[in-house]
Amino acid sequence: MTDHLLVESGGPESGAPCERFVGDAVRLLQDGHHVVLFLVENGVTAALPGASHGVAAFLRGGGELWVDGFSAAQRALPAEDLLPGSRLAGMDEVAGRLLAPGLRAVWH
Repeated sequence: MTDHLLVESGGPESGAPCERFVGDAVRLLQDGHHVVLFLVENGVTAALPGASHGVAAFLRGGGELWVDGFSAAQRALPAEDLLPGSRLAGMDEVAGRLLAPGLRAVWH
């Protein structure tokens, strides 16, 4: 099992590329990998209920959904408005995760 950190910055308004990227995260989960999906910049809007079928499937599959607290605050998105199972995280946590041995990371 490999640890993955996938970072989505575009969000649903960027169209199909966002859903394809989140779909990659879902497939990694289905293959038995540990996956953290970190939403940043406009990507945080994918954590709103109904905004992304892929993100909802990712959570149902057991993935960890991190939402950048700064980006969410800049878009007036409080934690209680986000999908259950998501959590606000900061860049310090992301930096710590990036330094983990064996981690595979992709920024989209």
